[in-house]
Amino acid sequence: MPATPQEHSGRSQPGPSATLPLCVTCGTQFGAARQNCPICEDERQYVPLTGQAWTTLEKLCGPSHRGTVHSQGPGVLGIGCEPSFAIGQRPLLIKAAGGNVLWDCQAYLDDELAALIRAEGGISAIAVSHPHFYTTMVEWAHEFGAPVYLHAADREWIGRADPALQFWNGDSFALSEGLTLHRAGIHFAGGTVLHWEGNPDGGGALFTGDIINVIPDRTHVSFLYSYPNQIPERPETVQEAAARLEPLRFDRLYGGWWDRIILHGADRIVQESARRYLAFTRGK
Repeated sequence: MPATPQEHSGRSQPGPSATLPLCVTCGTQFGAARQNCPICEDERQYVPLTGQAWTTLEKLCGPSHRGTVHSQGPGVLGIGCEPSFAIGQRPLLIKAAGGNVLWDCQAYLDDELAALIRAEGGISAIAVSHPHFYTTMVEWAHEFGAPVYLHAADREWIGRADPALQFWNGDSFALSEGLTLHRAGIHFAGGTVLHWEGNPDGGGALFTGDIINVIPDRTHVSFLYSYPNQIPERPETVQEAAARLEPLRFDRLYGGWWDRIILHGADRIVQESARRYLAFTRGK
């Protein structure tokens, strides 16, 4: 793991796919030109007042942006883009014993960022929590020869179909030894979290994106159907998710944004937060 953050200057991604349309607002890459982004038109996202705008990966990886890699915890590297693009997605590279797993995805990927990731052992598999992090996942899959695991309940939101996309059903899926995907169903029907049983600290870790959102003081988490539009999640969905996650042990929780990490007692905090949420939404 790097002792200090690593940065590099932008460099264009080669190949014809780099010219496919990329939504400026959410960062989703589509397989063909279109007038609208259905992910942004959905009530869980938004179309800016200035209207729909498009770019390409080729343009994004020009001199205006650069990729970054920062430590986010034992065995966990955060991968970013400066300046921030789209909704500021920050994927995590989990350095598991059975091979590195990329949790969630971002639009930015160029040759130099790929080289930094290969220096850390590359990527053996990619898993994405929900459609707001789909971005250029097919580009990442091709670059590293890695399958992308997505919950089948969110299949309708795929912007670019590809054989690298592997869909799973049900409430859990064993990704590799010690790494298991769980469907929480919050935010999206297939909203997924990743449990790492064998993290270096030994207490377990849960990776949630904003399916479970870490609040600023780290004492609780929150559950929303739409974050930009501030629509609360349905109480029965939160109750079902809490019940599915209750058997899991995880001391740490990695949220969807830089440094939104609960360091200790995260499994207890999730259950307490669910009880508090249900009490408020049910008027108790």
